[in-house]
Amino acid sequence: MGELILAVGCDPAQEVICTPDSVNELFETGVVFRLFGFGVTRSVILIFAAALITLALLFFAYRRPRLVPSKFGVAIESMVDFVREEIAIGVIGPEGVRYFPYLLALFMFILVGNAFEVMPGINFPITSLIAIPMFLSLLTWVVFIAVGFAKNGFAYVSGVVWPRSVPLGLRPLVGLIEFVSTFVLRPITLAVRLFANLVAGHVMLTLLLVSGVVFVAHVDDIGFRSIIGLGWFAIGLAIFIFELVVIVLQAYIFTLLAAVYIETSLHPQH
Repeated sequence: MGELILAVGCDPAQEVICTPDSVNELFETGVVFRLFGFGVTRSVILIFAAALITLALLFFAYRRPRLVPSKFGVAIESMVDFVREEIAIGVIGPEGVRYFPYLLALFMFILVGNAFEVMPGINFPITSLIAIPMFLSLLTWVVFIAVGFAKNGFAYVSGVVWPRSVPLGLRPLVGLIEFVSTFVLRPITLAVRLFANLVAGHVMLTLLLVSGVVFVAHVDDIGFRSIIGLGWFAIGLAIFIFELVVIVLQAYIFTLLAAVYIETSLHPQH
């Protein structure tokens, strides 16, 4: 899992697991190749791969509509219907159909990017790089701010800073809190929530599973102590199963909050 590499000159008899020079080894492997003078890393490749996989899933599921869809078609259609009915329309209302394509793309890209964590040979979720969640959250921020001004004009801001549903004496304080929350904190919290959950899972899986393998692999050097590795590996497998839930849940939460923010921009009085 990851790219945890034993340090040069490490003595397994003294150190069962050697500390890497930098924790970045868990997240990046350096430049894979150069294109037009720019270094292309594994992360860049995986970002484009996630986008292409998202497009391919939708293309192959809908390119030839069938009266009786295949199991693959049913799975993709169920996912699409869920985002449309439960998130876009369910949260935003009838107007949610307009924002459904964006929410679907958001959900599927994050889901695929998260799923890289448990894909053999990859074992690296691109959402564990803060740049990806931050970009998606800023894009969502631009969308719901633009929607708010387009639908309500300046009343969008005045409705936030002067909430009429709050008692008059509390409006300045509540308005200030709402303004900071809406225009400053939302993109930050949206990004950090996704990033923190995926980076925590990635680090835990990497350390536990790799530690288990390294302990067992050095049984000749450390003797009976290598049995500890079986425990680490067992815990890693348990977390692996839990991470399958986290992968889907975090994609859902990010998309759901994006829909909530768009809905509050359309109807700031709520």
